[in-house]
Amino acid sequence: MHLLIYIIIFTAVGGVLSVLAAGIFLLLPDAQRNAVLPHGISFAIGALLAVAFWGLIPEAFEAVKPEQFQTLSGTILVGILGFFVLEKLLVWRHCHFGDCAAYDDEHDHSHEHEHGHHHGVSKSAGALIIIGDSIHNFVDGVLIGAAFLTDVQLGIVTSLAVAAHEIPQEVGDFAILLESGYGKGKALFYNVLASLTTVIGGVLAYFSLADLHDSLPYFLALAASSFIYIAVADLIPSLHKKTDTKTSLQQIALITAGVLLICTLHDIAHHVEL
Repeated sequence: MHLLIYIIIFTAVGGVLSVLAAGIFLLLPDAQRNAVLPHGISFAIGALLAVAFWGLIPEAFEAVKPEQFQTLSGTILVGILGFFVLEKLLVWRHCHFGDCAAYDDEHDHSHEHEHGHHHGVSKSAGALIIIGDSIHNFVDGVLIGAAFLTDVQLGIVTSLAVAAHEIPQEVGDFAILLESGYGKGKALFYNVLASLTTVIGGVLAYFSLADLHDSLPYFLALAASSFIYIAVADLIPSLHKKTDTKTSLQQIALITAGVLLICTLHDIAHHVEL
């Protein structure tokens, strides 16, 4: 039973505390935060794509046999199409119960935030990032739980590596939620709520790791597909509002920084675990 307590504590460290650490971003004054937000979106694109292509997808393929590669690739494809359908449903719900014209204006980047700043990411992107992050955090919890079941020291190192890996991504998530119209309180609440799936994943791993083992690669694939869809379908189009050379170079530099940071943290964590 003491092992279960370790898992609960350190999955919380790997999930919730990383969100709270990234939440320092919310403490910035409004003017500074609004100035940083567009740059945060560029960084988030690089971070999301790096998590998907450098971390989740390779780990998923390593966990299956070659004859399962096509099925796993199909899961990524179905996931991307599924998130497209989900976003369509979110848009439809918004139009059905609200003002569809206002939503179209917002999605065309001409709708102003109620507090006066312009946000270039659709509200549905915020909902999708919460869903995708919940899946990703659940998988992280399973991985932490599995590490503890192997060795307590390995579990502790893995949880700390997950926390370090998550902080820059969570900063990007906050930027996306704020840019898509969420208030600071809601952004923090939903990110903490999504992070709790890390604890759920760890507890489930403790009680039924054997049952979860075969499905884990497909959870990884779904998490990857959500991050790819969000980055490509929702975030990258928002960067095309400005086409001047200086802004474009800044965007490219920040996307690259997001990729390099996530890849570096992932590789360090991988070598530490080994």
